[in-house]
Amino acid sequence: MFLKLKSIAAFIFVVSFTVGIYAQKADKRGFVVKVGDMAPDFTIEYADGSKSVKLSDLRGKVVMLQFTASWCSVCRKEMPHIETDIWKKFKDKDFALLGVDRGEKRDVVNAFAKKMNVTYPLILDEESEIFKLYADKRSGVTRNVIVDKSGKIVFLTRLFDREEFDKMIDKIEELL
Repeated sequence: MFLKLKSIAAFIFVVSFTVGIYAQKADKRGFVVKVGDMAPDFTIEYADGSKSVKLSDLRGKVVMLQFTASWCSVCRKEMPHIETDIWKKFKDKDFALLGVDRGEKRDVVNAFAKKMNVTYPLILDEESEIFKLYADKRSGVTRNVIVDKSGKIVFLTRLFDREEFDKMIDKIEELL
């Protein structure tokens, strides 16, 4: 009996340990990825319907993923800065910027882009499947992920803090 209980306990330990290694736990800012991880791959569908591409097809470029939504007031505050301080500055270099709109339909996303007067591409994430690759599904938007030319995550932001935003710009410049 003792041997059987010991075997069961060992089995539970191994299963718990294995699950712990592979489970995605969110950090205090809601990210399930961290700096140094390879960016989870996904297929991008541009909100304007112009094309779709896999994130991994953008290797060789520095990529910024900006998680956003039309109902997010902090996103609305950050987007003009992204447009002027990042997109207009780096768009003609080896750089890609993708505004990943969480949980909204194409018509809403296109109206949002027009209202915000952004020229960088917004992509659809109607079911929040892309978002869940990077952050806990219960977390909020207004987060950015910077991916280097090899596909590795090198910088993460949450909310809009000007000091952190400026450090993100510095990181993009360094990578380019």
